[in-house]
Amino acid sequence: PIYSLLTFLGKKEMDSDEFRIKGKELIDYIADYMENIKDERVTPDVEPGYLKSLLPREAPVKAEQWDSIFKDFESKILPGITHWQHPRFHAYFPAGNSYPSILGEILSAGLGIVGFSWASSPSCTELETIVMDWLGRLLNLPKFLLPFSDETENGHLSEKDESKGENDELEKESDDVILDPKPVGGGVVLGSASECVLVALLSARGNTLRKLKSQHPFVEDGVLLSKLVMYTSKLAHSCVEKAGMIAMVKIRLLDHDENYSLRGATVEKAIKDDKSNGLIPFFVSCTLGTTSCCSFDNLVEVGNVCKREEVYLHVDGAYAGSALICEEFRYFSVGLEVKDKYMLTKALSVDPIYLRYKEMDKAIDYRHWGIALSRRFRSLKMWFTIRSYGLEGLQRYIRGHVRLAKYLEKLILGDSRFEILGKVVLGLLCFRLKGPNSLSQNLLFVLNDSGKIHMVPSMLDEKYVIRFCVNAENSTEQDMDAAWDLIKSYADQIIRQFEVDSPPMAESTQFPEITSKLRRIRFGISKMVSDPRINGQKKYRRTATTLRLFSDSSKYLARKCSIVEKSDEDLE
Repeated sequence: PIYSLLTFLGKKEMDSDEFRIKGKELIDYIADYMENIKDERVTPDVEPGYLKSLLPREAPVKAEQWDSIFKDFESKILPGITHWQHPRFHAYFPAGNSYPSILGEILSAGLGIVGFSWASSPSCTELETIVMDWLGRLLNLPKFLLPFSDETENGHLSEKDESKGENDELEKESDDVILDPKPVGGGVVLGSASECVLVALLSARGNTLRKLKSQHPFVEDGVLLSKLVMYTSKLAHSCVEKAGMIAMVKIRLLDHDENYSLRGATVEKAIKDDKSNGLIPFFVSCTLGTTSCCSFDNLVEVGNVCKREEVYLHVDGAYAGSALICEEFRYFSVGLEVKDKYMLTKALSVDPIYLRYKEMDKAIDYRHWGIALSRRFRSLKMWFTIRSYGLEGLQRYIRGHVRLAKYLEKLILGDSRFEILGKVVLGLLCFRLKGPNSLSQNLLFVLNDSGKIHMVPSMLDEKYVIRFCVNAENSTEQDMDAAWDLIKSYADQIIRQFEVDSPPMAESTQFPEITSKLRRIRFGISKMVSDPRINGQKKYRRTATTLRLFSDSSKYLARKCSIVEKSDEDLE
């Protein structure tokens, strides 16, 4: 009655009474959504720009009722949602949602803190340190990477060890910034894998430039920067290349071996070649579980090269790294014992007077460990999730996804029309229809357009493959069977149409120049962002010529290529 009276009198902003009511309703809504998501389309049936015509041009001047706002969410926003938690969402990687993490997110938002320093919220800083130590031990990381090793107290060297170790050398370096006191190891929660790569690269670049400047004090900083070069595999995530662009350093994309792994000899040769040309190698990024096919770079070989050449090594374990909580997958991490010497906190430290406080010589400030100053209480979500599942529950989650991927692998290998590229190690596999790439590409298009399943493509040794990743937490063998039935059903249609069309002219040796351009048309719009070769690639608008050169079964693909540039005359 009180709420109704206040509404009648014109008080429309949400107060604590309404928050209690609507908050409980929202929890029920989320639970119902998670339980019934399997009945929805995986991907929305909308076109770009659909939402603009449904929402007002201007923001509202007066407050609106929650019920009215939420009604618009259900009728206008929700229809454009791709359901990442759907049991048939097999694109990209798992989003890692769970009920404990959702509740932790709500609590974090409710507290509304900005944890840039210990003083800004002591619990935020200290819980992050503790949770990262938990995580490091769960992953069986080397002791020197942990916040709380046997030789440290609260993440710092004990008094008896203050005069020992590499920290002495670091202390001698003069600098204007104030550092966290004698950090030994530790981890930090950042917003994304992209941010992790960028922070690692900026840290390595900063320390390298500082060292070079001490050796060449009269050389301009820009000249030194122009000589820096970093290295990664062609299968590395696109965020590595983007980080290089942001840091303004040269990047070498190196070839992989037959197992899609970056090897030490390849890195060593590239480093020696660049040194002979007057460049300065300083950073290598390896991957545990590449985006394209979940392959693993050889950390032992590459790590030894980096140690010999005094080059910083970064390991991206955004996907496969979590599997290290299972003993049977810890062989992935062999090579992490190659210890990096640089201090993350030194390269990114900025210490204005308004952020200083009296206890700062005793505490860690995570604002020095990344780019952002405004830091959310993300460790709270991790704390709730780790405690709610326990190590056994988390291991069961990882092993369940691996088991389902192996189950699907057997189904696919039982059909002679398909092949699998790369090894199925974790919850991801890459498959394709045998024959020209257009078969697999058309298959993926029709599968995704059906809205019943969602996957994304990749390219491995010029072969177009379909990536299938087990994502949903509670996926079952029945979900794998349903996905396989859809794949087979649409494959039947694609193959029948291909046989009717008979050999597509686009593959004919009579038109080698046109064939090459059409390959770029076919693959340019569908390569994953992890494929570095897509960057800067020109795309072509659909023309009568392109349609003539495609067989009937491939015209669907050609229609999807109506992007920019190039005319019939260019192709002819």
